[in-house]
Amino acid sequence: MQYRNDKNGQPISLLGYGCMRFTKKNGLIDLDKAESEVMAAVRAGVNYFDTAYIYPGSETALGKILARNHCRDKIKIATKLPQYLVRSRADLDRYFNEQLTRLQTDHIDYYLMHMLTDPNSWRKLESLGIREWIAEKKQSGAIRNLGFSFHGNTPLFLELLEVYDWDFCQIQYNYLDENTQAGRAGLKAAAEKGLPVIIMEPLRGGKLVNLLPSAAKELIAQDPHHWSAAEWAFRWLWDQPEVTCVLSGMNSLEMVQENCRIAGEVVPHGFGQEEFALLDRVKAEIQRNVKVGCTGCSYCMPCPHGVDIPGIFRCYNRMYTERKGVGRREYWQTVALRKEAAFATQCIGCGKCEQHCPQHLPIRALLKEADHALRPLPYRIAGNVARKFLFG
Repeated sequence: MQYRNDKNGQPISLLGYGCMRFTKKNGLIDLDKAESEVMAAVRAGVNYFDTAYIYPGSETALGKILARNHCRDKIKIATKLPQYLVRSRADLDRYFNEQLTRLQTDHIDYYLMHMLTDPNSWRKLESLGIREWIAEKKQSGAIRNLGFSFHGNTPLFLELLEVYDWDFCQIQYNYLDENTQAGRAGLKAAAEKGLPVIIMEPLRGGKLVNLLPSAAKELIAQDPHHWSAAEWAFRWLWDQPEVTCVLSGMNSLEMVQENCRIAGEVVPHGFGQEEFALLDRVKAEIQRNVKVGCTGCSYCMPCPHGVDIPGIFRCYNRMYTERKGVGRREYWQTVALRKEAAFATQCIGCGKCEQHCPQHLPIRALLKEADHALRPLPYRIAGNVARKFLFG
């Protein structure tokens, strides 16, 4: 494992463990499986573990794993304040203390304002005394570094860099989002201020691996490097010295092993003209077919009316990145034949999902498009018959 330093000269592993996507069984995190994967990462040198208050069960699972294995002092915990839920100074302590309890720790190494997307949100927090609260927590050692995670555009990101003396930041960044959200301009601006930059969504929620169009997969398969699609995405990121740490939602030992291997091999500025040219061709193929720029982050969930928003969009995209039949078959398997219906037609247009979407997608309109494509009339009829047969 290789490391790049934080603002205080402390080493952060190039590869960070994103704890949002721990494997679930019967709706709950499979703790034993998650433990084997987390501890394999720790033994390989991963020392940065990212979670958040709103990731169901994630903080508690990570806390239990670290306590079981007596390794809290070997790793750095990053978690996030749900600042959008804060209404008073008391809320700050309530959420923070709950997080300490879940994580079974007395301090957070890297604490983020979660989804801080504009200066007005920060000013609201300032009016509640956030600056004084942070100063107290830093003085006591309960918070070691203060940062923010960001989903928005480059101008807003640049503004946010100036509203506080941040210790680090976290952005969505990958070869498909090079010039969207904070983008390369934001990455460089943060680095120029001496801020470590943590990368989320390096694979765009798996899209840069599982949902690549066939032509893009073929380009990668034929390349003499023999790198996987994931390896191309990670190497592109670590090629940039401004990138401090890349989060990966690893939920298999194979993922842990592969990603740790790559993080041990990469060097800055290792990409040449040929590597950049291949990724340009891959991007062209992706952009030719993708219908919805959903990363599967699930911030839009739960829908109050039961619509499986990310599931529907995943199947819709798969119709066009692979084949229509593939997308529709997955839709039947994962959405249409659930006991609890999750159809797009259950949407009443309340718009709550759009308020939380980091990609700022027009979800309500896109759901109608997706439903029309995934369920043409014969499929609707067949689905209704199948549901009546299965569930009465």
